[in-house]
Amino acid sequence: MSSLRFTPIALSKQGPYAQLYDQTELPTSDYSTTNLWAWAEQFGLQWRWTENLVWIRQTRPVPAYWAPVGNWNPVDWPEAMNGFSSGSIFIRVPEPLVELWKERLSIPFQVHEARGQWDYVYTIEDLVQLKGNRFHKKKNLLARFLKSYRFSYERLNEASLSKVRSMQDQWCAWRDCGSSQSLAAENRAVQRVLERWNDLPGLLGGVLSVEDQLIAYTIAEPLTAQMLAVHFEKAAPHIHGAYQAIQQMFLSRVDPEFLEVNREQDLDDEGLRQAKLSYHPRRFLKKYTVVLK
Repeated sequence: MSSLRFTPIALSKQGPYAQLYDQTELPTSDYSTTNLWAWAEQFGLQWRWTENLVWIRQTRPVPAYWAPVGNWNPVDWPEAMNGFSSGSIFIRVPEPLVELWKERLSIPFQVHEARGQWDYVYTIEDLVQLKGNRFHKKKNLLARFLKSYRFSYERLNEASLSKVRSMQDQWCAWRDCGSSQSLAAENRAVQRVLERWNDLPGLLGGVLSVEDQLIAYTIAEPLTAQMLAVHFEKAAPHIHGAYQAIQQMFLSRVDPEFLEVNREQDLDDEGLRQAKLSYHPRRFLKKYTVVLK
């Protein structure tokens, strides 16, 4: 497969790509159009189109393949995988595809759990209503925000893009993105999305202001007819309850057909893992690393 031609991710093909993404049995957040575009530069993402699948590979920081996107069930997998050499690494492979490969591939491979890549999925009702003792601390933070600040909430649109860029710059100053490779990379990914906001028609978002100063934003995208993915969400660290407020206000205003929200991975960061677990996910979209022998 390495001898076959891969080309850089391009937004001009997002329509045909979305059609194949919709056919994928487990559409995780990694493979959405917005996520591919956001991180294409960081990971050196490329794709190769065949008749029924889109193959994705990253060239940085280490070469690896991602799972192909499309309808996995009718694929002749021994034929489709014929060009891959021993030692080829596939990352972010959703669990249903791993099971399918176990059934249909004759070549040996190793499977390793990639816990840091699992998507966290919550019900929107849980995160909006924050009912019960398990959400007691979150609800108190939200109530404190609502009581303490004169705020306004609006949909993120073209008119608010410049304010979001400014707030992202401020957030990076607060968090010292320059001293963290991961935060600096995320900042570049955010900026790539904001720069092409009008070319990513599926995007949704919200902005939260206190006394006309933007203090939080969220950027999201539909993954399925019933699931949203929140790709980026930032809030001023000195405003208590701002994260709870932007999350609750955004999710309470999305179309009612959306029942779940995917808040992506924890990347094996223990602090991020505990934060995501504290919102009590209803399920995980599990992914694995597969190495061909």
